[in-house]
Amino acid sequence: MPIETTPCRPHERIWPKRLPRALAVPATSLWFNLEVSARRYPKKAACIFFGEVLSYAALQQQAEAIAGWLQHIGVQKGDRVAVYKHNCPQFVAACYGILRADAVVVPVNTMNKAGELSHCITDPAVRVAICTADGAPLVEAANALVPENQRLQHVLVARFTDAMPQGPIDADIAPPPAMDAWLRLDTPMPESSPATQFTRWADVLSQGHAPRTHTAGPDDIAVLPYTSGTTGQPKGCIHTHATVMSNTVCSQWMHRSAEAVILGVLPMFHITGMMNAMCEAVYSGSTVVVLPRWDRELAGRMISRFRVTHFSCIPTMIIDLFGSPDHQRFDLSSLKFLSGGGASMPQAVAERLRQEFGLVFVEGYGLTETCAPTHCNPPERAKQQCLGIPTFGVDSRVVDPVTLKELPPGEVGEIVSRGPQVFKGYWNQPEATAAAFMEIDGEPFFRTGDLGRMDEEGYFFITDRLKRMINASGFKVWPAEVETMLYKHPAVHEACIISAPDAYRGETVKALVVLRAEARGKTSAEDITAWAKANMAAYKVPRIVQFVDALPKSASGKVLWRLLQDQQDA
Repeated sequence: MPIETTPCRPHERIWPKRLPRALAVPATSLWFNLEVSARRYPKKAACIFFGEVLSYAALQQQAEAIAGWLQHIGVQKGDRVAVYKHNCPQFVAACYGILRADAVVVPVNTMNKAGELSHCITDPAVRVAICTADGAPLVEAANALVPENQRLQHVLVARFTDAMPQGPIDADIAPPPAMDAWLRLDTPMPESSPATQFTRWADVLSQGHAPRTHTAGPDDIAVLPYTSGTTGQPKGCIHTHATVMSNTVCSQWMHRSAEAVILGVLPMFHITGMMNAMCEAVYSGSTVVVLPRWDRELAGRMISRFRVTHFSCIPTMIIDLFGSPDHQRFDLSSLKFLSGGGASMPQAVAERLRQEFGLVFVEGYGLTETCAPTHCNPPERAKQQCLGIPTFGVDSRVVDPVTLKELPPGEVGEIVSRGPQVFKGYWNQPEATAAAFMEIDGEPFFRTGDLGRMDEEGYFFITDRLKRMINASGFKVWPAEVETMLYKHPAVHEACIISAPDAYRGETVKALVVLRAEARGKTSAEDITAWAKANMAAYKVPRIVQFVDALPKSASGKVLWRLLQDQQDA
C-alpha cells in the first residue's frame, strides 16, 4: 500500500519537486530486501571493515547460516533474540539471520552494564543472545543476575577479527593503537554449562545449517528496541516488518542508491544507526564503511579512502572532526549528504560546513517509537536548528499538552505524530501504550513528549522538554533510571538527577545526592562517579555530583525536580 503525503498541511506547499507524493512500500519482510540485493549485486561490497570486503552474496550466506543454527537450537517464529554488539559486519549478518529465522531482533546498547543488560534478557524473555567476544563476559555476568528459569540458553560469540583483514591493514585506514588492541583482544570465551551454551561464530558458519522456509510477513514483529522513559526501567518498542519497511523505503529523501557509500559509525544498536547503516543500506544495495566506534582521525581517513558519499551523525562528531589538527588534510570532496539529529547543529559549525566544504547539514527528528525519522529537512531547502518537515505519510501537529487541542503555527505545544512507521505499542505494557497515544478526528497520534512549534511553512522546531529527559551528545538519558541505579549505592540516601550545560555534549548529567548519615565525610563525589561508571552505561554516568543536605519535596513527598532544574538553569 503506498505511503502518501498528508494533504492540506502547510509543508505540502514546499514539498520537494524531485520527490514523489507517495511511496510504494513492499508488502514483504525485511529479509526479502537482502535476498533481492544479493541477487542483484552478488559481488558488490555490502560492508567494508578496515579494508576487508563482505559482499552481498557472502552476507546472505552468513545470515542464512545463522538462521539455520537458530532454528536448529529451537528458536521459533516470534521468539526474541538479543544482539549485543558494537558496529561490525557480524551485526548486520546477525540481525538478518534472526529475521530470516522469522524471529525478532532485540538490539541491546553495548554501553549497558550487567544490571542493565539483565533487564533486556528478562523483559522480552530472550533465550538466545549474539555478542562480540569483548561483551561475552558481561553477558555471562548479566545472565547470572537473572532467575535460573529465565536465563539465556545459548550465546553466539563473534570476534571482530573474524571480519577483519587477515594480513596487515593499510596504514591510511588502520585503527589507532588503542582501538586495534581492543579489536584484536582474544577474550577467553566463558565456559558452557548445562544451562547456557556458548558457541563461536566461526563454528556456526562452518556447520552450515539450512533454515526452513521463510514465513514472516509485514505484520509480524521484526525489531524490539528498548527505550527508557519517565519510569525506571526501559520499555520495548514493538516494530513490525511493515513499520520498519515504511522508513526503510524513505532512503530516497537523501538520494540513496546502490552507488551510495555510507560511513556506518552511529551505533547500529540504536534505531538511527540501524536504519541508516543497515536497513536502508541493504534495501538500496549501498556499501557501508563500518566503524566500530567514533574516532575523528580514522573517520576522516575512511571518508577519504573509500570516497564516502553519505554520513549520518550527531553534531558533536562534526564538531570533533573540525577539532582535528588534520581536518583540512582529509579529502572530503566525495561527501554529498550530511545528516543527523539527536541534538541541534550549532549555527557556527553549520556555516563552516557550508563555507569550507559546500555541505548542508540536514537535520531530522525521530524517536525509537517512530523507527527513526518522522521529520527531515529537504536537503535543497533546509533550515538550521530545525527538525524539518513531516516525511512521507506522516501527519504531525502541535497540540496543547493539557487540552490536547491543536494549536496554530507559531504557538508552542506538544508534538504529536501519526504515520506508517509509528510503533505498535510497548512490549507487555498496555497502560503505557494507551498513555502514549491520543486521538484527533478519530485517528491515533503518538505523543512524543517534546515541546515545539510549527512555522507557517510547516517546518517543526523543538523548544523545550516536556518529558524529563537529558540529551547528552544525542544520547537520551532518563533521570528516573539513573536515580533508580544510584539508590543501590550503599552511601546514597536520596538522589535527584537534572541536566547541566556542557560545552561539548550540549547537556550533561548532574546528580544531587543526599548521603546516608554514616557516609558523610567518608564518601566523595569521585566515589559516586566511579561507582556509577562500574554500574551503568557511560553516557548515563553523572559528570557532576553535588552533595546536599536535603532535596525539596511536595506535600505528597515527591522530589521537586523541576525546581532544582530551574535553579540550575537560572
